[in-house]
Parts: sequence; structure tokens; C-alpha cells
Amino acid sequence: MPSVEGLTPDIRDHNDGSISVEYKPIKGGVHEVQMIYEGAAVQGSPFSCIVDQVDNGYVTAFGAGLLGGMSGQMAHFTLVAKAGTLGSIDIRIDGPTKVDIKRVDKGDKCDVSYMPMTPGAYNIVIRYKGKEIKGSPFVAKVSVAEEGIYQNGNLLRPGEGRKRSQLSLGNTCEYDLGVSEPDIVDLNGSLHYPDGKIEPCVLKKLSDGKLAIASFSPTKTGKHQVHVIRQDKNIKGSPFNINVSDKEMAHASKVRVSGPTTEAKANSSNVLTIDTSDAGYGGLSVVIEGPHRSEVELQNYENNVYQVEYSPHEPGIYILNIRYANEHIQGSPFLLNVSGDPSGRVRETLTKEMTQAEPVKKGQQCELILKIPGTNPFDMEASVTDPDGSTEVCEIMDEEDSHYKIFFTPAIEGLHTLSIKHKGMHTSVGQLSSGGPHKVQVGGPGLERGETNTFNDFNIYTREAGAGELTVSIEGPGESKLKLEDRPNGFLGVSYSVSKPGMYGLHVKFCGEHIPNSPFMVHVSPDSAQAKEVTVHALKDRGLKIDKACTFTVSYNGAAGQLNAHIRTPSGGHEDCFVQKMDEGLYALRFVPRENGVHFVDIKLNDHHIPDSPFAILVGSTAADPAMVCAYGDGLENGKTNLKNKFVVRTTGAGSGLLAVYIDGPSKTALSCRELDEGYEFSYTPFAPGKYLITIKYGNIDIAGSPYASTVVGAGRKPSPVSEQTSMVVETVEKKGGVGGGKRFRGDASKVRVGGPGLKKAMTGRLLAVNVDVKDAGHALLTVGMIGPNGLPEPELSVRKNTATAYTVSYKVIEQGEHTLVIKWGDEDVPGSPFCLHS
Repeated sequence: MPSVEGLTPDIRDHNDGSISVEYKPIKGGVHEVQMIYEGAAVQGSPFSCIVDQVDNGYVTAFGAGLLGGMSGQMAHFTLVAKAGTLGSIDIRIDGPTKVDIKRVDKGDKCDVSYMPMTPGAYNIVIRYKGKEIKGSPFVAKVSVAEEGIYQNGNLLRPGEGRKRSQLSLGNTCEYDLGVSEPDIVDLNGSLHYPDGKIEPCVLKKLSDGKLAIASFSPTKTGKHQVHVIRQDKNIKGSPFNINVSDKEMAHASKVRVSGPTTEAKANSSNVLTIDTSDAGYGGLSVVIEGPHRSEVELQNYENNVYQVEYSPHEPGIYILNIRYANEHIQGSPFLLNVSGDPSGRVRETLTKEMTQAEPVKKGQQCELILKIPGTNPFDMEASVTDPDGSTEVCEIMDEEDSHYKIFFTPAIEGLHTLSIKHKGMHTSVGQLSSGGPHKVQVGGPGLERGETNTFNDFNIYTREAGAGELTVSIEGPGESKLKLEDRPNGFLGVSYSVSKPGMYGLHVKFCGEHIPNSPFMVHVSPDSAQAKEVTVHALKDRGLKIDKACTFTVSYNGAAGQLNAHIRTPSGGHEDCFVQKMDEGLYALRFVPRENGVHFVDIKLNDHHIPDSPFAILVGSTAADPAMVCAYGDGLENGKTNLKNKFVVRTTGAGSGLLAVYIDGPSKTALSCRELDEGYEFSYTPFAPGKYLITIKYGNIDIAGSPYASTVVGAGRKPSPVSEQTSMVVETVEKKGGVGGGKRFRGDASKVRVGGPGLKKAMTGRLLAVNVDVKDAGHALLTVGMIGPNGLPEPELSVRKNTATAYTVSYKVIEQGEHTLVIKWGDEDVPGSPFCLHS
């Protein structure tokens, strides 16, 4: 509401699939209605309504059509007024072209729709008895919709709607606590507000080693306290006091922007200068929406003044949104008229309907086919790891045209991880679980580099995603050809060939949504005969140690050009190689690894990869092996706002390396970690409901099953309009089998059948029996426990095995009161457990 107090709405269910929400405003102005269904915000929430009091009545206007839309598409908004007064409301829309207005009056509600055919700014004038209501005229900013492609009057491809490019700058809301902490993975922080409210806060380490709050956006003045705890104890200096005055409060109205906010050039550098020095603490985001994608990146920042560069791909009408602390700055959203010449980018699209792959059964041979061009069959190896951690070598067969056929036969049920290596480079196959676009996995050399006039290949794995429509597109400066190769067990091969060099975007969508990291930007170079002549000598691909120099030579073999090389580290960093000329056409390259794990060496001549580049090398006596890492826990699938949601990453047998966790969603999360015998337990606390994507990498390679989609419910903050990311990197120590690393039981407790007189009532001094049948429940450990009303275990309790799958649990109680019997199969309670028995 315009004032601090809120209103309680009246929610009525009509029992026909519709619900009405009513509230009685007591003040005029902007009201925000937040709607949450099953813990998640409904589409469009929060809704902004402008309420105006007129002659002891009211007029309310709300809807997306008051803000803008897309040309050629219907826009809608709604008016609500006192019953019987709708006839006194007049609506007029002025803009670049005339629009037809359709209104439907129903009692006290008026539904209005209009279709703007030309992009631009439209003024929506709403009058009641000749007087404009509060907020009128509303300025609706309409951008151009991407037009479909027609041939002979037939629609070949529809437009894909508005494209959205975004940049989120979190360092605008960092608060330095002024203490140094070498390691923050096991720290937990909480922020205590002046009114007594307490909520978790996100901690981070700044570049100078100081501890800071990563997201500090105070909404009230007064004394704030930050408690930072390690192992249930405050660290030195905690709690930290922050006195917030009006100067520290986030004020979007005080953000100043200069640069092209109304006119811009396509395929050119357009630089915005955004000054937040007087706006307090808050997060800054820049979002550009329009008919085509835009490149948006941070160019420079100093003293809270940011330079943001953006470059739309094509001319047209775009919407520029600049928000601070989730509120629009003055003038935002801006209507951006982008001029200039079209880029000439051409798109080729293929669509395929994917069916649900049949699950692999125990004892059934599984066959996979992959195409990996540029590989040597003698350098290929494959292995499969079962749910108990046992690893076996797979049979791998070399087929024609760089195809490899891999066979394995699972002996037990559960998650199996297939690891395919070529010179140490992993391709992991994850678990068959809940589907969706985030479960589509891609990989292959065609996603890293390409050459013109030849087919470049990569693989798509859709088995885990379930059934749906898969769309693959390539867009770039030249004409392209796409080919799909259908393979068994949920694999697809994709080949593309382009006519011109340049930067191309590979778009992979499943069920209409981009998969993670799509579109993939690939630099396609012209076919270089010179680069193909270059060879590498004495490059060790394993046995390297941290802080020990690695040296190798590169021979031109008659080629000519500029040589450059860099290293991609397991943590995702890039480092240049030292290049020294030894002789004519012979160069020595040197680098010093600083991390354990798989490093990739990119070697290029005149910006063209030489044969076999990038080269994969293992650093460390025991390199990090992502194929041996798995994750489990409720926090990977669901969670609650303002509570700790947990999951475990098991690293037993995976060596030592860098374990990285990234959480993307509608808010930042308070992320912490603690070490376990078998690996590491992560806890994250989200602040807003919605869908969060959890990515887990080991040695900079996704583990099997990553990323995971977690649905978070509950009340919380307003979801951010841009995706927020929280990350944590842990340098692991080697975990060996033993304590916490034994065999893991994976039975299905829901299929255990229990019965018998002992489940009805406990009788003192009498031996009672419970029958347990685990015939269809797989293999696991049977655990039985019983506690009496005094809080101590019952003295007489036994388990007897009758047959291979049948057990009898016998007990005798000696005290009257409530007794609790717990029966577990593996880590889960059997149906009905724990049983409450009275005597």
C-alpha cells in the first residue's frame, strides 16, 4: 500500500476452477498485490494497481497492457470501479498508429484489450466523468515482435517473441565487515534488523581477503547487527554493528544514468554510465528486451560509477530496464529506438519430437553411440560406476566416421555413472530422474570451435529430460546447414556446416525453453591449412604436479603465422602460456599449474586451433575424478524460504580437487558448507520462492545429474526480475573408502510390507510379534528400534530371519504408556513407521 500498513484480502473459491480476490483500499495511490500459489509466485505477481477515490467510490487500473507489449500482439488491462459506474469511464489510446479498443463490462469490472501494430510509446488516457484518474495517462512502451518467415503465403517459422538479455551487478550491495577470514565455507551469517526481525545473510570474501555481506539492501534506518558464526560460536568481532541512516538506504530515485537511453546503434558499442554513489546499498540490474538478442557486459566500474556496454544484434524498438534494489530508476523502462544496418545473421532450425526412453533393467545390455571427431581410438576409454561405488571397464568399439559404440551390463539397480575419456576429458552420463530442459546435456568439439565448409559435430543427451520437443538452431553471419542423427538410448548427434567465418549462436531448446548455457557462442574460423601442419611434442598429459613447471615444444613444420596458447584451469580461470622462440619454426611453451584436476591447453595458429587442441592434461598425483562424485539430499529437489535446505556431495574415491556449487534463482542464497566423512554437506537459505538451479562441478566438470532443479516454496522477499547467482568453491581433501565410505544401500522402503498383532497394541509382560516382508523392496539394511515412555530403549527386542526375505520382530514391554517402534529399510522408514503403541 502507499502507507506502511497492509490489507488482508478476502479470497473466495467459486468451486469451478476460479478464485476471486477482493480487498477494500483505504488510501489512493499504487498498491502491490502479491499472489502465491503452493508457495510459488503466480505468473505476473506482484501486480501493481493504481487506486483513485472518486465521489465516494473508487477506480482501479491494473494489467501488463498499461506498461507495454509487443507489436502485432494483443495487450490487456483491467479496470475495476464501484458497481454501476463503469458507464462513466472513457478510454482513449494515442500513439504512433491508431488502435482499436475492445472493452467488456461485467458488473464492477471492465476488461480492455488493444493491439498496437507499430512499435513506440502509447498514451492510455482513462477518464471518469471527464476527469483523468490517478496515474493517467499511462505510458505503454511497445517493442517490435520478431516477424515470422513466410513463403508463398505460408508460415514457415513463427516469430519467437521478445528476447531478453540481462546483466546483474551484485557488488553494488556489498558491505565490508572489516575483518579478514581465510576460509568462509563453514561460516553462517544472520542479519538482525532494528525491529527484531532476523534472517540469514549471504557472506562472501572480497578480493583483499576481507569478509563482507554479499547482498545488503536495508529497508529501514537504525541499528543493524550481523552475527557471523563458525561451529556455533561467534567469530572474532561478531556481532558487527551497522548503523543505517537515510544515506545508506537504497533509493532507486537517486541513481543517475547518462548515455544512449532513447537512441542506439545496432552492432555497435553503446555505453551507459550509471552513477549509484548517492543511492545507498542495493543491487543494480540492466535488462534489454526486444525483437533480437543484445550483448550486455560491464565495461568498467569505479567509486560506484558503472559503465555498461550493450549492443543489440538488429535494429528495432527495444525496452531498456534499469533497476536498483529491484525498483525501476527514474525514467525506466526506457523505450530504445535502435537504428543501423541489419547484421545479416541467418538462422537455421531443426525440430524433433523426443519420446521417453525406456529405462535400462538389471542384467540388460546397454548400448550407447557417440560421435567424437578428431579422436584416436587408442586414446579412448570408458568405465561405468554402479551405486555401490564399484567401477568396471566398458567394452568400447570403434565404428566408422569417428563413432564409438559403448556396451555395459548393469548388475544392480540404481544410479550408474558412465565415464567416457579421451586423453583425460570426461563426458558423464547422469541419473534418470525428474525431467525438464535442465536435464538435457550437450558436449563435443562443435560447441568449442568450428571450421567453415565442413561439418562440426556435438552430442545431445535427452534421456533424463523425458518426452518433449527438441529444437536446435544455429544463427550467425552466413548460411548454415544442420543435420540430426538419431541414436539409441536418448542420444542425438548434431552436425552443422556454415559458409562464412564469424561468431555463431547454437540454440538448444527443450519444450520451448533454453537448456542451461544456451545459446552456446562458437567462433567458426575459415579452414586453415597452415594450422593443420603444426605439431606438439613432449607434452605430458598426466603425472604433473602443482607449482612445477610444464614445458613442451611446438613445431611449425613449414607453416607461418602467430602462435598463442592459454590454459583453462579446473576452477574456470584462464592463464596465458609463456611462449619463447627456440629456432626458426620451433617454439617452447611453459606454464605452472596451481590447481589439481584436469587442465585444457588451447593452442592456436592465427586464431585457428591446431590438430587435437584443446589438449587435456591431469595435474596432481590423484586428479579430481568427477565420475566418482554424486550428490543426494532433499535440498536438490525442494526447499523452503528462510530455512536451511541441505544436500550432500559425496567425494569418496574421487581424489582431491576443486568442488564448486552454483545456485541460480530469483534471489541470492545464504550458502555454507561443512565437511563429512564421505564428502561435504551444503546448506542454502533462499529468500524468495521459485525455481532454483543447482549446478555442481568437480574439477570444472559437471558431476552426474547436475544441474538439479529445486522448487522453493514459502513466503519471502519479492523475487528478483533477473536471475541471481550464489557460488562457493571448496578445495577438497582426498576421501578414501572406510568411515562413511562403505557400501550404500538403495532399497525401496515403500515396498516393504509389515503386519501382525504387535502393531495393534502393546501389552505389558507379553511377547508380541511384527512380520516384515522385504520381497519387492530391493537390497538394504533392516534397522529396528523401540523406545519406552521413560525415553529409554525397551530391554526385550529381537529380530529373527525366517526366509530370505521375511523377518519377525519380537518385543516385550514392561511399563505402561506410549511406546514407539521404528522400522527402517536402508535410510527410510517403512510405511507407517514410526508406530505409536499404547499399553
